[in-house]
Amino acid sequence: MAKKLKITWVKSAIGFPKNQKLTVATLGLRKLHQTVIHDDNPAIRGMARTVCHLVTMEEIEA
Repeated sequence: MAKKLKITWVKSAIGFPKNQKLTVATLGLRKLHQTVIHDDNPAIRGMARTVCHLVTMEEIEA
């Protein structure tokens, strides 16, 4: 089965650079503690790695 990534926003982006705030928004996260599920691909992993101090990432089977 295809792997997916479960990404949860756990820390506020206030005080962090604008590019990190935009990355959180690009991942589809609008509110703190919101969770989104994306296909596992290098682009999504790179975005999540950029804001790894603000989000948690978990691999799931779907």
